[in-house]
Amino acid sequence: MNVSAWSKSNIDYGKRLVDSGLEGARSGEGEFLHGKPLAPFLEESARHALKPAALGVCIGVLGSCAANGRRSPRKALVFGFLGGAIAFGIGMVWSNRRLAASVTSSAFKNMGKVRDEHWLENHPIDYA
Repeated sequence: MNVSAWSKSNIDYGKRLVDSGLEGARSGEGEFLHGKPLAPFLEESARHALKPAALGVCIGVLGSCAANGRRSPRKALVFGFLGGAIAFGIGMVWSNRRLAASVTSSAFKNMGKVRDEHWLENHPIDYA
C-alpha cells in the first residue's frame, strides 16, 4: 500500500469515526431527554446553577479583601465576577452530568462499532 492509498484510507476511517461519534451523541441526547427539547433542560440547569454562582461571588469578594487587606472596589468586582463565573460553570456541569454521561456513552459505543469494523477490514478472519 502506497502513502496516497494509506492516507486516503485513514482519512475515510477518521471521517467514519467522527460521524459515528456524532450520531451516537445525538442518539444519547435523545435517549436521555426522551424526545423533549434541549433548551428547557438547559434553562432549568442554569436556574439551579445560580445558587452556586451567588456563593462564588461572595467567596470571590471576600477573597479579594483577604488577599491584601486593602479593599479595592475594582478588585472586589473582578474577583466576585470570576468566582461567580467559575461557580456557575461548575454548577452547570454538575446539573448536566447525567446528560453528558449518556451522550459520551452512546458516542463511544458507536465509535467502538466502527473501530471493530475497521479492525476486521484490516484483519479478516477465515473460518474455513
